[in-house]
Amino acid sequence: MPTTADLMSMWNASGLKEKLIFTFLMLIAFRFGIHLPVFGINNEIFARIASGNNILGFLDLFTGGALGKVSIFALGIGPYITSSIIMQLMAVIIPALEKLQKEDGEAGRRKLSQYTRIFTVVLAVFQSIIFMAYLAHLPGAITSGLNHSMFYVSAIITMTAGSVLVMWMSELITEKGIGNGGSLIIFVGIISGIPLYSARTAQMVSNDSALMWGLVLLLTIFFVTMVFIVVMQEAVRKVIIVNPKRQVGNKVYGGVNTFIPFKLNPGGVMPIIFAVAILLFPSTILSLVGQAQLSGHAETIVLFLNKIFNPSGLTYYAIYFLMIVALTFFYASIMPNMQPKEIADNLKKYGSSIPGVKPGRPTAEALDKILTKTTFIGALALGLIALVPAFASYVTKITTLQGIGATSLIIMVGVALDLINQVRTHLLARNYETFLKE
Repeated sequence: MPTTADLMSMWNASGLKEKLIFTFLMLIAFRFGIHLPVFGINNEIFARIASGNNILGFLDLFTGGALGKVSIFALGIGPYITSSIIMQLMAVIIPALEKLQKEDGEAGRRKLSQYTRIFTVVLAVFQSIIFMAYLAHLPGAITSGLNHSMFYVSAIITMTAGSVLVMWMSELITEKGIGNGGSLIIFVGIISGIPLYSARTAQMVSNDSALMWGLVLLLTIFFVTMVFIVVMQEAVRKVIIVNPKRQVGNKVYGGVNTFIPFKLNPGGVMPIIFAVAILLFPSTILSLVGQAQLSGHAETIVLFLNKIFNPSGLTYYAIYFLMIVALTFFYASIMPNMQPKEIADNLKKYGSSIPGVKPGRPTAEALDKILTKTTFIGALALGLIALVPAFASYVTKITTLQGIGATSLIIMVGVALDLINQVRTHLLARNYETFLKE
């Protein structure tokens, strides 16, 4: 545990204090923007509907309550994350984008980031149009006496600009602050919803004392799940590397065995965030479209798809599990430090090797097998951990905590661990080894 002196060392460490303050101020600005409503909308009407709709309520949690308030940040970080996922997938499929990502260095990555920002604007405009079309069907949601054409245009521009502003804050936090900006914004949004979920749970238990033991069991499962999340985030598979001895003058260098650490969960919390973003996008569109006056086959199709993507349904969790597994593999495949061929080439270049494995292609194949097994175990464990709290909520019948249980719990712990690791790395780089020691 860190002592007072360690905490003071952290605060006074060169550059860290400024990063922490900057991150804190950006998050305050984000929370302030959540309470700025879009002009001309009666947000109380929409808030009541969102509280009773599983999909909208789940989405509202990830926007920190901005959607329920119909604020300028109603779209949240969603369009940016969805755009990032799509661009990363496209970079694997389209050779020109893959070249930008892997071969053109920093200039290529900047250009790819610019494409991501442009696509974010496109998605934000699209989601704003769908959202405003939904509000148009809610009696009393839009203030009477307004010029409807001008109002819709201004509202769409406002929400799109709000989404772009959140994206800008996210990138600033990542660049000049501490931690991943997008993950921290989601983290703060989830944390802000805990008091509401806690109050609902307390009221539910007070009305039915028989649920008290169910709540105790649920909280115990939550705690055990957090322990497993920490283990998953920190677990590594060490591959022993034999380094050759080199004689320079009268001194002998090398000859000491080292290891390459491959994380069991290489993507950290990102596969969870990506899976939620991908699933929430069609869920939100279907939920909003479902409010329109549909009939016949169109209504049947929308109801069917809405049932599939409902966050409280078994089908949703099955798709969610499979997506976490797939996205963990995808995230591992694009990480620079998890490319078997490149690692094998570097080992051969410096004369290093894995015990019992020939350099070159055999080393690449051996590393590929190790990475595949390690990633499969990590992906499977991550997917199962994501389902445990939701299943526990169903068994104990304490459903008021389900919003922060199934997905948000992993995101909160994962983001917190990532933030602590970044602080630790920052401090160790300046010889503050005593901070955060176990």
